[in-house]
Amino acid sequence: MPPDTAALSPYLDSVLRDATIAELPNHYRGKVRDNYDLPGGRRILIATDRLSAFDIILTAIPLKGQVLTQIARFWFDATRDICPNHVIEYPDPNVVVGRHLRILPVEIVVRDYLAGTTSTSILSMYKAGRREIYGARFADGMRDNQKLPQTLITPTTKAADGGHDEPLTASEILERGLLTKAQWQGVSERALALFARGREIAARHGLILVDTKYEFGLTEDGQILLADEVHTPDSSRYWFQASYEQRFATGQRPESFDKDFVRTWVTARCDPYKDRIPEIPREVILEAARIYIGAYEMITGQGFVLPPAGQKPLDRIRANLARYFTRQG
Repeated sequence: MPPDTAALSPYLDSVLRDATIAELPNHYRGKVRDNYDLPGGRRILIATDRLSAFDIILTAIPLKGQVLTQIARFWFDATRDICPNHVIEYPDPNVVVGRHLRILPVEIVVRDYLAGTTSTSILSMYKAGRREIYGARFADGMRDNQKLPQTLITPTTKAADGGHDEPLTASEILERGLLTKAQWQGVSERALALFARGREIAARHGLILVDTKYEFGLTEDGQILLADEVHTPDSSRYWFQASYEQRFATGQRPESFDKDFVRTWVTARCDPYKDRIPEIPREVILEAARIYIGAYEMITGQGFVLPPAGQKPLDRIRANLARYFTRQG
């Protein structure tokens, strides 16, 4: 069982908002990760506790970076037979050292249900009256959170920080030269196989893998590798299997533990694409931390061990990465 919010309260004082380490080379700050390019074609990726949604940083959730790194580790290990990945080692609970890849300029989103809250989600487009979405035809009369007739790939562009992802079709990807035909076929096949494995394992743990996004990259010799993260609550939507049918039948929102919890709080109070985001209260942040830890435990079947409450995560990360401060690393 995940700890209650009272037990998590002390961790508000040690949230990892920034992972800037001056001794490491070639710093790049992403939405939720701080990255460093090392000699020899390696990259350090440090998962912070920043929460990204609606193309902005909403807030920071205690222990989120550690949870996501360890969930991704579980899935990278469980899927490496389907698609090789970028991982070299895990020197810290928040850190992965991986191969430096040329990231493909398309995010591959796979969906099994008519769901979502963002502008690129099929539910948002469907409710706006569109029936031709991502090159697929949708029937009239579908309901929120309904199972799709078949698993669907809904690719998007990869927006720069502050930009908005844009929906793509397979023909647009090829016409614009974003991917070659062989690359599109390769990532599509891998994405569907990864999703099938994720759906199977999630079902064994009482979960529905609703949708997810994958990022792929190329090695210097053109091999396709899975990068970034895989099947985490930040990149995926999960629902609880036991209550889905009943809640769908009565028009209720499915039970979940993904970041829609914070998204829903925000969208109930403003239009996040136009309005100023209100300050998110501590009780919402602590509940989100509890949800992330619960997700780790349910997905992996392992208990989450809380780090010492007074420990500063950046101090621990610096110590664990000290060997990379010199060229011999």
